[in-house]
Amino acid sequence: MPETEVFQTNVTNRRTAAALLRCLQAQFPTWHITFDLDDCDRVLRVASLDGPLDAPAVATVLQARGYRCVPLPD
Repeated sequence: MPETEVFQTNVTNRRTAAALLRCLQAQFPTWHITFDLDDCDRVLRVASLDGPLDAPAVATVLQARGYRCVPLPD
């Protein structure tokens, strides 16, 4: 069963989301990563099929680029 984490972000632009996805996928190539910018929380969903998911590392990638990235409670 995949481990999944959902984050609230402040990413509003699809071009920005695509660039961030490229950065995340370069760092975590086996993970399934998507943005839902239509959601009120501008959701980033990350799923790992091959082991533990490092939520702080995901947040760091966005935060280093000036974006908010906070895990949503289960």
